[in-house]
Amino acid sequence: MVKKAIIGPVLLLIGIYLFLNPGGSLSTGSIFAYFWPTIFVIPLGLFFHWMYFSMTGRRGIGLLIPGGILFTAGVVCQIAMLTGAWGNLWPGFILAVAVGLFEFYWFGNRNKWMLIPINILTVLSVLFFTVFSMGTILSQKVLGQPMLAVVLILAGAIIMMSKKRML
Repeated sequence: MVKKAIIGPVLLLIGIYLFLNPGGSLSTGSIFAYFWPTIFVIPLGLFFHWMYFSMTGRRGIGLLIPGGILFTAGVVCQIAMLTGAWGNLWPGFILAVAVGLFEFYWFGNRNKWMLIPINILTVLSVLFFTVFSMGTILSQKVLGQPMLAVVLILAGAIIMMSKKRML
């Protein structure tokens, strides 16, 4: 059990690090520098979830809010640490709050009014993520402008060739 639960994920993360950072060092400092979210933040979020699901009667529903926030923020931080895309992934922190509130809604008494902040935060996160990601993709000379040109050419051709009136 210990091998599956601890050694397996550690080997997986080290392999991902070595794959994404060829020629990088594998010192203790670099492991902590790149995997601090997996070592500290994600387990804390999982601990809050474990506390809620291990309680009899599911009384500690409030534990799911920080659990969802910490777990989602930890995943966002880990992806950003491995890819260096902090400028594109920051909307994940807004999404983390929406995930925590959604867990509270889903496992709680399902108060329909909770869906208002959940939806607002989710839409804001997706909107910001789309805007910043598209800006990064379109600013790249290799992929951005040629891809936009191909999409516009295909859209124009489809509109011209279609038998039904689209616009």
